[in-house]
Amino acid sequence: MNDRGQATVEFALVLPLVAVLALGLLQVTVVVRDQLTLGLAAREGARAAAVAHDAPAAARAAVDRVVPSGTADVHTAVTHSAVTVEVRSTVSIALPLVGMLIGRRELAASATMALEPPDHP
Repeated sequence: MNDRGQATVEFALVLPLVAVLALGLLQVTVVVRDQLTLGLAAREGARAAAVAHDAPAAARAAVDRVVPSGTADVHTAVTHSAVTVEVRSTVSIALPLVGMLIGRRELAASATMALEPPDHP
């Protein structure tokens, strides 16, 4: 019995599946990174808004320092004792094959902080 080439044929059959799984894992990693970045941006925005006179402008400026400008929607809600900043962004799945299967995803994060009186010298 001649088994020469069997490993090559098996490798050729399994390689596309392994490649799609590796690309999928890479894309999941990128999406998780983006979600963590939005969480950081929301916390930074809430902290800046909690100590500023103009909460929405301070939140937007802080979020823009973390997330590339214009790629995230920032909503600020101020109550008598707290400020909540919500950050939303749409992520495009850029990897081949995986992008066609998954498409675009919307990510969101929010953070709430207690209002602090601004420091006056």
